Amino acid sequence: MNRIVLASAAALVGAGAFAAPVTYTLDPAHTYPSFEADHFGGLSVWRGKFDSTSGTVVYDKDAKSGSIEVKVDMTSIDFGMQKLNEHAKSAEIFDVAKYPVATYSGKFTKFNGDVPTEAQGTLTLHGVTKPVTLTINSFKCIINPANKKPVCGADVSATFSRADFGVNYGEKYGFKQEVKLQIQVEGSPAA
Repeated sequence: MNRIVLASAAALVGAGAFAAPVTYTLDPAHTYPSFEADHFGGLSVWRGKFDSTSGTVVYDKDAKSGSIEVKVDMTSIDFGMQKLNEHAKSAEIFDVAKYPVATYSGKFTKFNGDVPTEAQGTLTLHGVTKPVTLTINSFKCIINPANKKPVCGADVSATFSRADFGVNYGEKYGFKQEVKLQIQVEGSPAA
């Protein structure tokens, strides 16, 4: 009887010892980083998105921890207007020839139960690295009913000043420098 109890206890301890964080690879077809920025101090709001992103999220539900590593291809900016896309890519704004990639690296810092609600990290944009906090508005993991594989998804938002990153085009014309990010993202466990 003692051997059975000890074997069962060892199995439980062993199962806990093998519990590990899961790395999720972001699905570019289901990841949509969009943004909005001011035009002429409140005249209108310009909205755009980036068509090419990659990255990973490490999530440990039991330990209530995790991290985010994301790369954004700045050459994939899309306002829905080719002339504006070209201007945004120019040296006057993002200078994508010199700074073709923006990155975000952070860690989950707040949870509601086992669901992350905030990440703190750094955004590197236009060659400048500054802290940016992401608010995780929703986060859910399920078995995808279409392909029967695990998937996690989130809706994330943040606000920062683009002037802090040296992207202050239009400031002299009264453009507000605040940028609002709205990001939908999905990922599956790395193979």
